[in-house]
Amino acid sequence: MNQKTERLGTDPAGLARAAQLLGAGALVAFPTETVYGLGGDARSDLAVARIFEAKGRPRFNPLIVHLPDLAAAETIAVFSPQARALATAFWPGPLTLVLPLRPEAGISDLVTAGLPTVAIRVPEHPVARALLAAYGGPLAAPSANPSGKISPTCADDVLDGLDGRIAAVVDGGPCAVGVESTILALDPPVLLRPGGLPAEVLEAALGQPLDMGGDATKPTAPGQLLSHYAPGALVRLEASAPASNEIWIGFGPECELANLNLSPSGDLVKAAANLFGALRQADRMAAAAGAVRIAVAPVPDHGLGRAINDRLRRAAAPRP
Repeated sequence: MNQKTERLGTDPAGLARAAQLLGAGALVAFPTETVYGLGGDARSDLAVARIFEAKGRPRFNPLIVHLPDLAAAETIAVFSPQARALATAFWPGPLTLVLPLRPEAGISDLVTAGLPTVAIRVPEHPVARALLAAYGGPLAAPSANPSGKISPTCADDVLDGLDGRIAAVVDGGPCAVGVESTILALDPPVLLRPGGLPAEVLEAALGQPLDMGGDATKPTAPGQLLSHYAPGALVRLEASAPASNEIWIGFGPECELANLNLSPSGDLVKAAANLFGALRQADRMAAAAGAVRIAVAPVPDHGLGRAINDRLRRAAAPRP
């Protein structure tokens, strides 16, 4: 805590410095295609404890382990034929699988919250992949923000919440997807968190509908807490128009008078990429204007809209 947070480049020197810091048990934020992750060695109790400390994250909330490829993932978790087929189809990419943990994997119990399963994914972002290759070990990496707050989609967002609390951030520019990965448990398939890979795509690959699962009081994967992704201002959903004391986030061409618009054309991919940035900007606007709430227009609940609405519902939930 109260350390100088370095801003590192994505060149070989920057990645080498990041790997050096990680090897010393320090925390390094880095870009993925979804949001920025806060990386620490998943095998080190000390490094993982530092993640929880820096974020103020509850210890019962598991973390995702990031790995460079399927071969590395198979040394951490037990893959069924169905899990291997999904990994082959969608990795690298915004899909996290919750699978049985191999007892010999050496993953810290803090990563799994003591559960017999582990959440793992192979990120697509070239900087994340280069960092994993440079480091040569599994990285536990939740979103690089204070727990429960808006997830970061650029290096400035990371520093806004964690400057002085982590060793470094690798500045790889803005994240393309903008919402966290989809989390899927198997045997049977259960959608634990909607995310950057639409549920409909997974259902088509599996040939069956997905059940919705998860308990906000006993999470088996990240992103299941009832109140999460929250700005400072209160959030009101399904707002076709704002009240006089609200900042309005619109969606689509009918919201031309909105203060901000996730996508004026109604593009869900662009809306997902813009979501967290819009919430941050609306929060600043609300504070400056003395507004009491952020009002958000309806977003279609299909494709990436399911992930957007999941984040919005948690942002609007009663605060702990």
